Amino acid sequence: MASDVDTAPLVGRTGTMATLRSALYDDLRPGQTGAVFLTGESGVGKTRLLTEVGEQLRQTGALVLTGTCLDIGDASPLHPVRQALRRLDAEQAQARTTSAIRGVLQVFDEETPGPDGAGALLERVAQGLHVVAGGRPLVLVLDDLQWVDRSTRQLLLYLLAGLGDLQLSVLAAIRAESLRGAHPLRRVLTELRRLRSVRVIDLMPLDRSATDELATAVVGAPLPPDAADQLWQRSGGNPFVVEELARDRRDGRDGLSDTLREVFLDRVDALPQPAHAVVHAVAVGVEPVEHWLLAQVVRLPEEELLDAVREAVAHRLLVGADDGYRLRHRLVAEVLAHELLPAERAALHRRYAEALTAVPAELHQARLAHHWRHAGEPARALPAAMAAAREAERLHGYAEAHRHWSAALTLATEPAAVLPDGARPEPVEVDRAELLSHAAEAAHHSGEHARALTLLEELADDPSGPPVCALRIRRARYLAAAGRSAPAEQEYRRVLDSPDCTPQERCTAAARLAELLLHLGRYAEAGDQAREALALAADVPGTTSEVVMASAALGFSEAFLEDPAAGLAVMRQALDTAERSGRPEDVACAYLHLAELLTGPLNILEEGVVVARRGADRVAELGLGRTWETRLLAVATNGLFRVGQWAEAEKVVAAALRHRPSGADAVELLLARCRLSVGYGDVEASDRDLEAVATVLAGGGARHVLPMLILRAGLAMWQGRHDLARQAVQRGLTESRSDDVIVLATLAWHGLRAEAEAAASRTIEVDPNAVRRLREVVDRVTGKSAKAGAPVRYVAEGFLALCDAELSRLDDGRGDPALWERSALEWDRRNHPYPAAYSRLRQAEALLARRSRVATAGKLLHRAYAMAQSLGAVPLTAEIRTIASRARVTLDAAPDPAPVPRQRAAAPAGPAVDELATLTAREREVLAAVAEGLTNREIGQRLFISERTIGVHVSHIFDKLQVRTRVQASAIFLRNGAE
Repeated sequence: MASDVDTAPLVGRTGTMATLRSALYDDLRPGQTGAVFLTGESGVGKTRLLTEVGEQLRQTGALVLTGTCLDIGDASPLHPVRQALRRLDAEQAQARTTSAIRGVLQVFDEETPGPDGAGALLERVAQGLHVVAGGRPLVLVLDDLQWVDRSTRQLLLYLLAGLGDLQLSVLAAIRAESLRGAHPLRRVLTELRRLRSVRVIDLMPLDRSATDELATAVVGAPLPPDAADQLWQRSGGNPFVVEELARDRRDGRDGLSDTLREVFLDRVDALPQPAHAVVHAVAVGVEPVEHWLLAQVVRLPEEELLDAVREAVAHRLLVGADDGYRLRHRLVAEVLAHELLPAERAALHRRYAEALTAVPAELHQARLAHHWRHAGEPARALPAAMAAAREAERLHGYAEAHRHWSAALTLATEPAAVLPDGARPEPVEVDRAELLSHAAEAAHHSGEHARALTLLEELADDPSGPPVCALRIRRARYLAAAGRSAPAEQEYRRVLDSPDCTPQERCTAAARLAELLLHLGRYAEAGDQAREALALAADVPGTTSEVVMASAALGFSEAFLEDPAAGLAVMRQALDTAERSGRPEDVACAYLHLAELLTGPLNILEEGVVVARRGADRVAELGLGRTWETRLLAVATNGLFRVGQWAEAEKVVAAALRHRPSGADAVELLLARCRLSVGYGDVEASDRDLEAVATVLAGGGARHVLPMLILRAGLAMWQGRHDLARQAVQRGLTESRSDDVIVLATLAWHGLRAEAEAAASRTIEVDPNAVRRLREVVDRVTGKSAKAGAPVRYVAEGFLALCDAELSRLDDGRGDPALWERSALEWDRRNHPYPAAYSRLRQAEALLARRSRVATAGKLLHRAYAMAQSLGAVPLTAEIRTIASRARVTLDAAPDPAPVPRQRAAAPAGPAVDELATLTAREREVLAAVAEGLTNREIGQRLFISERTIGVHVSHIFDKLQVRTRVQASAIFLRNGAE
């Protein structure tokens, strides 16, 4: 079964194709025979594989005969062989070959095989094929072998037994659902399996990765995560179904195409009636459907039920496992949903519900709620939905709990249907405020922050809802999680200022406000607020969570502003307290602040990354994967970025994004990914992430504004847009209330770098007012950092060294080599390879501008180049190349360069395994040109190859390196030190 709309690429079959080629050609000696029979469900790609492998073997010099069996029984003996010979006759131009082909065809026309003449016919056909092959290996490719006629079956047995005296290979495809009962081909395959040269391969559906790749190729762009998940579930990896669904999405068609509907309806209609009923029952059920449950629903005798299930499995509609039965394709459920009358569907749901009610178990509650609801009895579904939600909460499954509480809210207002006996069930009394409260909290924990705020507003309007102060605290929590820091802070302060709030509520508000201020970089205020919270907690019992939050905020504040050792000790104690309490949010909060402190101000990067990843694993166990785990993984990504382990950082951020976080959690992750994209020079990806962050922050989110603006400035400078970089920095200086000297020093460096590079490139005039303001910031940061803890001062001094060096570029237009040397050494000591490489580039540039110590400048460029390559930093590498080219410094072979300082936890300068090993010499040449930024046309002109051929090479490179963009491919090329 193949789509004839357009041709999609063959994906996920590389290993299978290699196996087929080996069995049919590479491993066969002259005179040997071999065969592979491909079985698989309709649409799994058997015909496509036959075509591709046949073409491969044809290119090796083999003679390939291709035929298709017809669904007309034995009325046309040897039809596929005749068809293959006629096709070959039409294609051949050589008279000798054409004569041999027609000689074999004449054998078919002159003789009718009977009981006595069958052997003679087979011998004459074999001899004729030997003449046609003319000494070449012969490959017979047969499709739809399930419909093969008796004579062709005999011919296959004769030839593969080696009786035909020719080197023959057979590649055939068989629909697995057709091989049932006493099908004659089953006996033939049983006989052939005894031969060592015969293999039967069951072609499986595509895995998730290959399904995504195929859908992306058809649509022309990666699918959104939700759409990709849905396509995978509906298609089951069947390539034909994947292509049809992807084309429908690409072309804007809603619903299910008539093609797919008819395909699956034909397969279901071919079933015997009991098997038909089984498939309908499983389609209505919640998978997996246990055997005992299916028996209660279809109400067949056990033997009949087993036979019916076997038929459904044989037709490739059901899959059986130890835990029950599933549809092979969820699409079948969609198709069959329109084939049952509403009353029939309701009856099946009622049977499921009654069977599950008779066997009470906590794990059945979700299914019970589902079936009672679709049976038209919301009153019986509601208690089950609430029980399922509580069970999910107990197991920290907050996403599932949110779904069940939301269902309960709907059920509470849903009118009951008329029962089969004409009666209406009594409605269940339920506290709607309780449902809203639970649903809002579950939505918050599962990362649905906007939904949580909406439910909270409904709760506030309910007369039986919680007190005003409790509502304000919850609203503030949800706002902060959604990235709206300013209104969250206002809500907490209203609680602290209100005389109507209880001591418990004021203690909670004080602790959470301290945590919020900490995230905003207002460390002194956070420390004061944390002390107030701890003082309140001393007089209020049951405030363990508040003590954990306040202690974490206080420890971070003290570590940053006063005593790092003492502050770190307080934070570790907070983590111990959180673990003893066992409350998920407390554990997550303590891990997050400890990891942020280690990877940030204290610059203990390796331990910080370990703590972040350990914490991510821990909170994932506690059901907070979409929220706290993603934030901890963002911290780990940032730490890995700083030590130069960019490839590992990419893996971490990709794993975190699978949770599809929202609100502030998404912002943390997008900023971490954008930091990598800016370093790699992936402008499109960086812009996309920054736009997404700006959209989320439109509703407020001061804690993320400065990191976003710093990244915007860095990206703008690589684009040569120094005016945009200036605007981003000046906005950050205006809007910031942070006392984080490290962030402010980073912002000042970007501002001074933008002005210095604007002056060097003469793209825009230097703004004296902007420079004056930046000098004032540098002086202020210098004064504040002198009073900060030693580790904080240590990191800040690195950025201040960059600022001093950039100011020297502004002062004399060339830069002070001594200041750039100091900056490089500072960042070497801090184990940050990226700013160290940048500093060496500028040091070399300053030396060359003075035309002094040219040899030293060359060594510096080599060293910076090696660092940038090891990171995969494409823009930085390109600038180093430009400076080296102007100075006529060859970067291919360094004249005994100084060694790159060994990093404690960073990736080595070159990977242990050559990632380019799979590329051919020509592909390496093309990739080298891609890394230089050349277009396909420019590469073709350089290598004297057509632009189209270059496009093919680039596609092969992407496939082999498993990347999707030219920037990613360039990063791998540079990381491997290739030229």
